[in-house]
Amino acid sequence: MQKASLFLHKAFGTSPNDGDIQPKEIIGYSIAGFGQNLICTVIGSYLTVFMTDAIGFSALSVALLMLFARVYDAFNDPIMGSIVDRTRSKWGKCRPYLKWMVIPIALCTIACFLPVYPATKAGFALISTVYVIWGMVYTVADVPYWGLSSALTSDTHKRGILLTVARLACTLGGGIVTIVVPQITAAITAKYTPETVQQPLSMAYFIIAIVFTVLAIPLFYVGFYTTKERMSDSESKAPSLKHNLKLLFKNTPLLLIVLSGVLGSAKMAYSYTGGLYFAKYVLADVEFLGMRGEGLYTLITLAVVPGGLAASLAVPWFTKKIGKKATMISSNLIGSAVMFIMYFVGYKSPAALIFSLIGMVIVGIPHGFANIITYAMIADTVEYLEWKTGERAEGICFAMQTFINKIGMAVGAFIGVLAYHMAGVTPNNPGMLDDKGKDTLWAMLVLLGAISLLLTAVPLFFYNFTEKRQQEVVKIIAERKAAEGNGDNA
Repeated sequence: MQKASLFLHKAFGTSPNDGDIQPKEIIGYSIAGFGQNLICTVIGSYLTVFMTDAIGFSALSVALLMLFARVYDAFNDPIMGSIVDRTRSKWGKCRPYLKWMVIPIALCTIACFLPVYPATKAGFALISTVYVIWGMVYTVADVPYWGLSSALTSDTHKRGILLTVARLACTLGGGIVTIVVPQITAAITAKYTPETVQQPLSMAYFIIAIVFTVLAIPLFYVGFYTTKERMSDSESKAPSLKHNLKLLFKNTPLLLIVLSGVLGSAKMAYSYTGGLYFAKYVLADVEFLGMRGEGLYTLITLAVVPGGLAASLAVPWFTKKIGKKATMISSNLIGSAVMFIMYFVGYKSPAALIFSLIGMVIVGIPHGFANIITYAMIADTVEYLEWKTGERAEGICFAMQTFINKIGMAVGAFIGVLAYHMAGVTPNNPGMLDDKGKDTLWAMLVLLGAISLLLTAVPLFFYNFTEKRQQEVVKIIAERKAAEGNGDNA
């Protein structure tokens, strides 16, 4: 047992009994992230398909819903961040929400996939309302979950390891969902005609939602019970939303990160909902490794994994050697170049499709880096804000990360479903899509992704809060607090 403990301390760069973050916290925090992404991926990747193909709602209506509901939800994040910063409890200000919000999230997730929504205006209004409520409830747990990472430790290296492990767990959770679900739905679709498939498909999505939600519930509690908040403003006056928003606009490095994230919103549309539509309707007659049509979506999503996983594991090395900023800029520019080449190579031959899979492996690299480095950079800006204003405001700062995520989900889902609409797809009938429609899907998903990767690098050229400067700021903050403590004792 002692050997295992020493191994974990060495692996995670922690020290026993030093009062700082411990291995069990890193593991518990990451387990909660795994559970969170089981739910998030079910909603983010498959609710649009459930609405268009299992129920039969208009693709344009679904696209607009995804855009407006998620953008609305994203703008709720600063409000939730302010609520987190105002929270005062015996558990801290972030941890309580992991405990309180599990059941509401679970119920809302299952409600989104109820197989009872009619394909009418009333049915669309009902599922839209449920989805908006889901987004609001999910926000109440998501913002404090990521804010907790900066409350567990102020050591940027340990925080980087924490976020690396957590994002790997999140990727694993999302990966399991994207591997399993298309195989189930492809098997169901193959057994029915376009006229009879909707009811069994809607029931399948309902059962899938229940299974993954039930698996996720206890994992949130693991994150709550195994962690301890250390960095807080528990003795300070709770700030107002107006005050927090003023703080937000004083955090220049954070605003640059947010702008970068928003500009990169379309970069992964091909490997999410849009990729599922592409596989189902463009690759319907293509068989590869025993998979066909919709089942090939698993390959598209899996192609991103090796590059993303390698990048995630390499984050500590790259950020130590060249820094977070240079790692993000270079990887996004390389990913953009690869997607431009993918677009011009096309998809109409086996060789082109194999090239696109290889290309997605490379595109996974900037995605893997961003999954971890963005969180670490935002955590660093908490110290920047504390140095500049005397207030940490983790809630409002990490609300910007979830804001980025939701804008990305909004734009990604919107592009995917809009491409479905513009291509002229007939639900559950791939044979009706002509070559022009297929080309439209390809351009919307791949060309826009390449442009998005290019744009996301631009604001980062102006980001100057380096690792060296962050450590200097942490030291200044510590000296300031020590001086204040000595003054109080005088």
